Amino acid sequence: MHIDQYVATLQDDGERLAVAAGRAGLDAPVPACPGWTVADLLRHLGGVHRWATAHVVMERKEPFSRDEEQQFFQAPADAALLDWFREGHRALIVALASADPGLDCWTFLPAGSPREFWARRQAHETAVHRADAEAAGGSRPRGVAQFAADGIDELLDGFFRRRPQRLATDPPLRMTLSATDLPRAWTIRMETDRLYVDPGAQPTGLTLTGTASDLYLLLWNRAEPPSLEGDPAAWESWRDRATVTWS
Repeated sequence: MHIDQYVATLQDDGERLAVAAGRAGLDAPVPACPGWTVADLLRHLGGVHRWATAHVVMERKEPFSRDEEQQFFQAPADAALLDWFREGHRALIVALASADPGLDCWTFLPAGSPREFWARRQAHETAVHRADAEAAGGSRPRGVAQFAADGIDELLDGFFRRRPQRLATDPPLRMTLSATDLPRAWTIRMETDRLYVDPGAQPTGLTLTGTASDLYLLLWNRAEPPSLEGDPAAWESWRDRATVTWS
């Protein structure tokens, strides 16, 4: 995907999230995030957007410290929370759309450029939380197949390759993800030393089949397996180990 596609998706999903949050109500619980309400979701993502914007606008070469990060999460009272979220989201869109292609700043996942990294990461961060806001209002989240497949790539080849030993298992376990709406599949191998991800479908003991969007939300713990064929032990092992935390 191109940077302008990420920015356009980020804009659309942020606007859809705000609408879904307004419909659900700030006190509505977020099913995939136990203990969170929609208000908590807005505070989190509004802060993340401001945090990301600061790296881009300031061309910051190092990450902010824990103490420095707190400035981005100083949200107003609930009555002004949706407007605060929208303001931060708009500022991020402007920062990414106007950033120099040669932008040089801190990143934490592989990408073609820092600008591409921040556009991609914030697009997926917002898409997952848009799904949270929609689920809080009782709607079933859906996404665009190409973008969802890109998000699966980011998760498997980005986040989980940072610490592949976390997903080592003994004995080894393997599972295949197979998209029904795109010619895409991923084979996940949890070996005794580390995690491996291979493109395409290979013989494994478990196959998970669904739309790219369903598989994307599944890997982000926002959905149950749409179709599971084989030994579920690999999926249980993955679900127990595969978590992404704020850092």
